[in-house]
Amino acid sequence: MKNISNNQAISKLIFALDAKSYEDALELVELLSGSVGMFKVGKELFTAAGPRIVERIKEKDQRVFLDLKFHDIPNTVARAAEAAMRMGVDMFNIHAAGGSKMIRETMQAVENYSVKTNICRPIVLAVTVLTSLNDEDLKEIGYTKTTKELVNQLAGLAKAAGASGAVASAQDIAAVRSVAGNDFVIVTPGIRGLNNAAKDDQKRTMSAFSAIKAGADYIVVGRPIREASDPLAACRQIADEIKDGLAAR
Repeated sequence: MKNISNNQAISKLIFALDAKSYEDALELVELLSGSVGMFKVGKELFTAAGPRIVERIKEKDQRVFLDLKFHDIPNTVARAAEAAMRMGVDMFNIHAAGGSKMIRETMQAVENYSVKTNICRPIVLAVTVLTSLNDEDLKEIGYTKTTKELVNQLAGLAKAAGASGAVASAQDIAAVRSVAGNDFVIVTPGIRGLNNAAKDDQKRTMSAFSAIKAGADYIVVGRPIREASDPLAACRQIADEIKDGLAAR
């Protein structure tokens, strides 16, 4: 049986800090610092609070995943990547659907800025297919591929273009590994409790245990912690699932 420490398990837990205001976010950061490995700052919070919420989290010596899913012309995304690095984020994401040129120019900008400023390079993830989408949704917007086929294509494209890893459903981990290899970082959202089915807009979900066992490097958890009667207890339960998942690999 593998000996997995609590810190190892916690380091793989990313909390989705989907608060509506700067003040609400700070309360959660104060409460959960040390119980999660990273805080994810998404569109809602970043639009409401701006860069200062990232700065405040970093002041507490906590890690930040900037989840803004950059998707634009290559030069614009490359400059956005530099701005993210100036904030000191540890991870950020771009849409793989932006194409290989956009990904390559972004990764080159990250490398150049890291050398120029001596700032550690963040993990740059390519978003494949959102976990809120299924095969029927893809058909509606004009794709002929299934979610798994499209995930495979986009993960392979991202790997070839130099991305650090991908955001992918737990159900797609094996497929991503097959095209991108074991050194490709996989971050998995859509995590729900072992006994709780999703009752929201996430359609391709999995438990923390199952996602980690399947090979996810990090999992993103939001509502199961944020809406729990005891968020710290929820963090501990998820960390235990992560430990069991790591041990079961």
